[in-house]
Amino acid sequence: MEIYISEFSKYVIPLLITLYTLECFAVFRHDDEKKRNGIYTRQCILLFAFHLSCFMVICFETGDMTYLFFYAFQQIALYAFMVLYRMLYPASNRLLVNNICMLLSISFTILTRLDPAKALKQFIISAASLAAALAIPFFIHKFKFLKNLRWIYALVGIGALGIVMILGQTTYGSKLSYSIAGVTFQPSEFVKILFVLFVASALYQAAGFFEVFTTAVVAAAHVVALVISRDLGSALIFFVVYVLMVFVASRNFLYVLAGAAGGSAAAFVAYRVFTHVQVRVQAWKDPWSVIDAEGFQITQSLFAISSGGWFGLGLYKGTPRSIPFVETDFVFSAIAEELGIIFAVGLILICVSSFMMFMKIASALEDRFYQLTAFGLGVTYIFQVFLTIGGGTKFIPLTGVTLPLVSYGGSSILTTLVMFAVTEGLFIIRQEEEELLRKAERKKRKRKVKTGRPAEGENFSAVRQRKYMEDLVGDEVEDQE
Repeated sequence: MEIYISEFSKYVIPLLITLYTLECFAVFRHDDEKKRNGIYTRQCILLFAFHLSCFMVICFETGDMTYLFFYAFQQIALYAFMVLYRMLYPASNRLLVNNICMLLSISFTILTRLDPAKALKQFIISAASLAAALAIPFFIHKFKFLKNLRWIYALVGIGALGIVMILGQTTYGSKLSYSIAGVTFQPSEFVKILFVLFVASALYQAAGFFEVFTTAVVAAAHVVALVISRDLGSALIFFVVYVLMVFVASRNFLYVLAGAAGGSAAAFVAYRVFTHVQVRVQAWKDPWSVIDAEGFQITQSLFAISSGGWFGLGLYKGTPRSIPFVETDFVFSAIAEELGIIFAVGLILICVSSFMMFMKIASALEDRFYQLTAFGLGVTYIFQVFLTIGGGTKFIPLTGVTLPLVSYGGSSILTTLVMFAVTEGLFIIRQEEEELLRKAERKKRKRKVKTGRPAEGENFSAVRQRKYMEDLVGDEVEDQE
């Protein structure tokens, strides 16, 4: 019986993720959230079916039915988050909420397979982070003064990175975190959000040379602190986000060219100065020549991805534990090996659909500060996805960053949920703006009818005819408009 369930699940799980991914992009056919309700409902059904299927396989493969209790707690947390978000914020964007829950479901599944202890810790941190994320849209909506705190964002961000640079714990040659009362934090994850807010607040009113130069100095301070700490992956994210936000604010291609030139020069200097950068570049160029040393991680990752095939080997059928740091840097490789290439591509497309929604929200916002904030958070998110998956597939050299909402890591989970929640708050602001515009337009039309004044290009005969029709059908005509 267990064999049949395991084999059957190899095809059911990729099918469920494929259908879910198709619904992610079907959302963009409609601009009105109400017209998307059917899509969102189907997504929820597919999400819960996927999650249940995975944990049924885990129970049968391990012979331990107590995993069903762990699954039940996860479902309660995810379902409660979805319901409460809908109750508290009826105007929220449900695609982002659904994608959060799907990515967390994938994370809980693969981490339970790799390391149940870490999966339990990840679940606890995720549940607390989801609770915190429920409150963030309210504060974004109410606190209009956030755009005036640029120097506070800068000082707090540089200060946090400076503390790590001086007092941080060294892990494999890099200073990434420090501990308070036994709890370990990775400040660079949280500073990403402050950095985006700083750039947005500095450039939303004007993006001339002086403003760009001032923000460049502060951005350079962030990047230098990260480089000294040897957190080069985060430094690259900060740099790319800054360049793209400056371009969007100024619409000046020269800044992009200057950023590309400066980035290339900085990469060359980093390669010459840091030996671990040289090691990673060598492992990227020809991992097979150093397969027993520097290239071991990437070669094992490539072996795992290639052995999975289209539908994967099945949960517990592969050897993902042979990849060092598989729960963090190489979780995508473990997913591709046991759940298949189709599932892995679906995971990528879910991340892409989230990014597209970030950009759609940014383009719809009228306030320049909000627009730049949504854009910056979206770029931060998708570029980190690119770095993680690109490094694990040998598309680019390894950078040591995590896959948001999927890899093991409390700081990454909390930061990503905050980014999504902030964007939800901005979406709600835009929805309320549109509703006010619709009400104003209805009042304007009603006033024109009552006064008998013709609209532009309209004669008095047309006005009388329209007034007669509205008197005939009453308020229903106005409500339908």
